[in-house]
Amino acid sequence: MRRAIMVILDGLRRDFITEATTPRLMAFMRRAEYFPAFRSAFPSATRIVSATFATGCFPARHTLQGNAVALLEDGVLVPHDVGRPDFLLHKKAVTGQSLAVPTLAERLAPHGGAIVFNNVSPGAARAHDPDGFGHVYHRAFSVGPGLRPVDDPLRVNLDAAGDRAMTDRFITEVIRQRRPAPGVLWCGEPDHIQHNVPLGSPEHLTVPREADRHAGMVMDAVTRERDNGDDILLIVASDHGHETVSGVIDVEEDLIAAGLKHGPDSSDVVAMANGTATLVYLHPEAASRRAALDAHLRAAVWAGSVFSADTLGSVGHAPDHGLAFAVSMRTDDGLNAFGVPGRSLMAKPRWARPDRLGCGQHGGLGVFEQSPVLMIDSPDFKAGERRAGVVRIVDLAPTISRHLRVPAEGMDGVALQVGGAHGRPMMSTGFSLVSPPLSHGKSGSSP
Repeated sequence: MRRAIMVILDGLRRDFITEATTPRLMAFMRRAEYFPAFRSAFPSATRIVSATFATGCFPARHTLQGNAVALLEDGVLVPHDVGRPDFLLHKKAVTGQSLAVPTLAERLAPHGGAIVFNNVSPGAARAHDPDGFGHVYHRAFSVGPGLRPVDDPLRVNLDAAGDRAMTDRFITEVIRQRRPAPGVLWCGEPDHIQHNVPLGSPEHLTVPREADRHAGMVMDAVTRERDNGDDILLIVASDHGHETVSGVIDVEEDLIAAGLKHGPDSSDVVAMANGTATLVYLHPEAASRRAALDAHLRAAVWAGSVFSADTLGSVGHAPDHGLAFAVSMRTDDGLNAFGVPGRSLMAKPRWARPDRLGCGQHGGLGVFEQSPVLMIDSPDFKAGERRAGVVRIVDLAPTISRHLRVPAEGMDGVALQVGGAHGRPMMSTGFSLVSPPLSHGKSGSSP
């Protein structure tokens, strides 16, 4: 039986894979094919990455633009937290679509369906299958086809112990018993701890060790199933890395002070914080401010890379739904108190959320937040080799589809198997996607 199993260790950046901290991942790297230039989406945040993985398409196509977004509703730009479990249902009611392209769960529904176990935000879990074609298990909701609640919901906490309980259940139910064509295990650690303590601190480093054990448990279970004759594609990855928060910028207050936004609650200009990135929405009636906003953002000392309507395509976005600018906050290669490189400013979050100065954060184009992990093991990949060239989150869905022999037409990504497609396709929106710059500092240049 042909199957695909994917394990995501949320927030794990590449340089935290070491013999001392993650011995199972180090051993797996030696027997799998390793992708040292694997890149996240932009913003490099879990909810948008989840939709990008699930569809094999960039945000310009699937239309979920960030972890926090604005929607034009009855002539008003309304801010939304995508992490809410009901957000994509609301988006569908407002725009007519949860996501504008099919997910893997939808494509694979005629082939036995997909099962996802997820311990990050409810909105990120929902993005894998917002319209209910397969099964999604999350601590806030557990549903099957038709979004019907299941009889055996997932009941875990967002911590390493919760990930362990979820991993145990995933191995028993998904890998051994139910055996769907694709099974996805998306762990909440080490992302959760990294948002709450300094990177490299003793409190932090205990958690990647636990994440390493969870990945190792799945590797062992897959080996047993292969010994029984199953042809399993095994992907072990993360969705983004982290950088240390060096300062917090209230972007909306900055725009108000510059005379570019009327007030704190006005909907003429809405800046949506996405960690170390921000998305700036412009109401159609305020279109005359576009040039002034452009000039202000490019001159702002807190901005690293600025993308306007004509350059949003270079980071996989389109100027739709009022999105006028995307900004990656300024980064540098300085060290934190524990000697961990990579610091970034972050945009002050809405809804009284903590800013976590000195802890980990992500969302932008900094070197380390754009340094997730990717290792793939199957006969179609070269054991122990390092693949040169940029590979992206959008490439995973077509890779899984190719292994399962399911068509992947309409995806932006390319299958990564030996002998698979090469090069980056043209997007249906009419522009070619180029690699966004990895940045430290104002220039946005690669190191």
